[in-house]
Amino acid sequence: MARILITSAIPYINGVKHLGNLIGSQLPADLYARYNRLRGNEVMFICATDEHGTPAELAAAKAKKPIEEFCAEMHKMQKELSEGFNLSFDHFGRSSSEENRKLTQHFAGQLKKNGLIEEVDESQIYSKTDKRFLPDRYIEGICPECKYENARGDQCENCTKQLNPIDLLEPRSAISGSKDLEIRKTRHLYLKQSELRDRLDKWIKSKKDWPILTTSIAQKWLHDGDGLQDRGITRDLDWGVPVKNGTEDWPGMEDKVFYVWFDAPIEYIAATAEFTNSQNLDDEAWERWWRTDKGAEDVYYVQFMGKDNVPFHTLSFPSTLMGSGEPWKLVDYIKSFNYLNYDGGQFSTSQGRGVFMDQALEILPSDYWRWWLLNHIPENSDSEFTWENFQLSVNKDLADVLGNFVSRVTKFCRSKFGEEIPEGTHFRSIEIAFIDDLQKRLNTYQTHLDALEIRKASNELRKIWVAGNEYLQRTEPWSIFKSDPKTSAMIIKLSINLIRLYAILSEPFIPNASKEIMAALNCKNWDWPESVNDALQILPSSHSFKVPEVLFKKITDDERDNMQEKFSGIQI
Repeated sequence: MARILITSAIPYINGVKHLGNLIGSQLPADLYARYNRLRGNEVMFICATDEHGTPAELAAAKAKKPIEEFCAEMHKMQKELSEGFNLSFDHFGRSSSEENRKLTQHFAGQLKKNGLIEEVDESQIYSKTDKRFLPDRYIEGICPECKYENARGDQCENCTKQLNPIDLLEPRSAISGSKDLEIRKTRHLYLKQSELRDRLDKWIKSKKDWPILTTSIAQKWLHDGDGLQDRGITRDLDWGVPVKNGTEDWPGMEDKVFYVWFDAPIEYIAATAEFTNSQNLDDEAWERWWRTDKGAEDVYYVQFMGKDNVPFHTLSFPSTLMGSGEPWKLVDYIKSFNYLNYDGGQFSTSQGRGVFMDQALEILPSDYWRWWLLNHIPENSDSEFTWENFQLSVNKDLADVLGNFVSRVTKFCRSKFGEEIPEGTHFRSIEIAFIDDLQKRLNTYQTHLDALEIRKASNELRKIWVAGNEYLQRTEPWSIFKSDPKTSAMIIKLSINLIRLYAILSEPFIPNASKEIMAALNCKNWDWPESVNDALQILPSSHSFKVPEVLFKKITDDERDNMQEKFSGIQI
C-alpha cells in the first residue's frame, strides 16, 4: 500500500468559484484521490480557503462586512459547494487558522536564522485618496510585458508574469480607482530566493516526468532576464499572519503581515495539522505526511494547480521548505493545467463571467459537470466550454452509452428473470474474447490514471462503456431468450456484473451515479478489479437487485438554449 499526499491549490476566499477554478485544481485532484483510495492506497487529500491578502480585504469591503465575518461565511459556503461537487477532501481548512499562523512564523524564523531573509527599504505606491499604501492587488494597471489592461500588482493573470506594483503602466487604486498616487518609502522582508537558484534548478531538472507546462514555466522564472529574484514576503495590511521571528517579535515589523503567497502554501501543512488536531491526535499524525524524519520519506506528494500558480509552487514554496534547513517533504509531481475558457471568452470571478459552482448545481447534478469538465480538461492547451458541446457530451456519453446499458440490462432481466440474477451456462468464446479485451482496456485505463493523463483516462473509460453496449448488440440476449434461455441468462448475469464493474471504474469521475448503481445492485463490494474475469463473477446467481432510476436525463435543445442565454452576460 502506497501513501499518497494530494494538495489542491487553495482558492481565494473572495467569492464563489467558477467552473474554470474547479477544473484547474480541485476536481482533478479529487479524481486522483478517489482512484488511489479505490486501489487501496492511504490518501491524505488537503485543501483550504486562502483567506489573507488583498483579495480577501477587497471582497470583504465590497460586501460591507468585517473581514473575519466575511471569511467565515465564505469558507462555509465554499466547503458546502465542494461537498455539492463530491470533492472528497480529508480536510478543507482555513489559512487563518492558528496552525497556519504558528507554522508561518516558524518558517520565517528559520529562514532568518539561515540568512535567507533581508530587510529592505523599498519604494511602494501610496494612494493619497485612500490614505494608505497599495500592496499587490490593491493596485491595477497595464502589464508592462503583454499590455493586458487589468493586470494586478503581484501578477498578470494573462501572461503569468510576476510583477511589482510599481512595474504597472498607468496604475490605479483597486479601492477607489484613483490615479492620484505617489511613491513612498517603506521597509519589508525579502526572501532571498536567488541564493537558492542553483539548488532549485537542479531539483526541477531532476523531475523528468513533470508536465512540460510545469517545467517550462518554472525554468522561465528561473532563467529569463535576470533570473529568479528575491521576493518580498511582507505587506502593509491589517489582515493576515502577523510578522514574527518564530515566537519572538520582529522589531520594525509590528504593523505588517506576511504576504499571502508566503503563508498560503504553508497552509497545506497547517491544514493537515488542523485535521489531525480535530481528531485529537498528536503531532506525529500530521508530521508523518510532511517531515521526512517522521515518516514522510515514503510519501508520494502530488500538487494540482492552474498554470498561474506554478511559479509559487515550483520556486517560492520550495524555497521556504529548502531554506528552513529542516527535513520537510518536497513535492514529487506537479500537475498543472491551462485555462478553461467560456463560450468565446474567459471565465472570471472578478468580472462575474461564466458558470459558477452554485449556479451549476442549481441547474444539473454534479456528475453531469464532473464528466464534461474532466473529459475536456485543459491539459495540453486551453480548452473551451460551450453549451452545445456540453449537451452533446452529456447526452451521448452519459445517457446514451452508460445510462442506456444499465437500463437495458436491468429492465430486460426484470422482465424475463425477475429482480434476481439468473443462472446461466459457461462462458463461450465470444465472452472469453470480450473479457480479454476488457482486461486490456482496464490496464490501459489504469496506466493513464497512474500517469495523470486525465483526458486519455476518460476516453478509455468511455470505450469500456461502449464495449458493453457492443457486446449486447452482438449477443442479443433478447433474441435468443425463447430458443436458448440458459445462454440468455448467462449474458445477463455477465452484464449485471459488468454494471458493477462500471460503477467502480467510473466512481472517480461520477461518484453519485456509481453510488446509485451499487445501491440498486444491492452491493457493497467496491474492490478494484485486478482481474476482469474474476470481477464479472462477483455477484452470484439469485442475488437480488433493483432497476435503478434513470441515471442521466438528456438535455433538450430548449434547455440548452435557455442555459446559454441565462449565462451569456455578467453574473452578479
